[in-house]
Amino acid sequence: MSETQIPLAGVIGNPIAHSRSPKLHKHWLATYGLKGDYVPLHVHEEDLETVLRTMHKMGFVGANVTIPHKVAALHIADQVSDRATLIGAANTLIFRKDGKIIADNTDGYGFIANLRQNAPGWDAAAGPALVFGAGGAARAVIVSLIEQGTTEIILTNRTRPKSEALRDEFGTRIHVVDWVQAGNHIDEAATVINTTSLGMVGQPEFRVPLDGLRPGTVVTDLVYAPLRTHLLQVAEDAGCVTVDGLGMLLHQGVPGFERWFGTRPEVNEATRAAVLA
Repeated sequence: MSETQIPLAGVIGNPIAHSRSPKLHKHWLATYGLKGDYVPLHVHEEDLETVLRTMHKMGFVGANVTIPHKVAALHIADQVSDRATLIGAANTLIFRKDGKIIADNTDGYGFIANLRQNAPGWDAAAGPALVFGAGGAARAVIVSLIEQGTTEIILTNRTRPKSEALRDEFGTRIHVVDWVQAGNHIDEAATVINTTSLGMVGQPEFRVPLDGLRPGTVVTDLVYAPLRTHLLQVAEDAGCVTVDGLGMLLHQGVPGFERWFGTRPEVNEATRAAVLA
């Protein structure tokens, strides 16, 4: 990139108009007075590789990748980080000047950083974690929990074989339970995590019995529209420590922004306000 060329980054998805990532990165660019821009890019699956291979020629230094391209981007990349390999998906790409594409996954980093910021006393080793869902987000959460020292993960999904596949992949720390029985395991958990889309605007409600929630249990929902999901409202009423899903979105953006624009941004109240505006 020439000295006069403005560094560009963006978020690639299909659909993409709903993404809050442009607000996040534009806020950081403005806050730190940096040259650059960050744009939403609607890309169809069949065009993904052509687009990614061309972006460095247009001044793009990197991109975030979201649904449905996270797995495909991993396979297109020339270099893949260990954590992206473990998770089996990429959400952050770096475009080198020679055209090489480096893939990373910062979802697990964002998940842990969100917990550490908003539930400061949280300890991964304090007891079992109960994880709802077995999709891509659950993979990122499971990998990060294991890295942080969680000794038992109780995993449940509406289709049990997906949970069992993750247990087979990640080992004996994972204990699979049927979805209809999951409510009976809530009182065992030190951390409860919803990685499904249940409770999101336009999606079915999260209808698991929650009467096993105990004061002090850390409960987090990766859904951030609405910010206060049914799960978090019930957990708050039960005296739990609740952490909404917006912080994970904010924190997962930090490593990419630093790589692309050379400044490590801070996640604070101004960041949240900018993204929610």
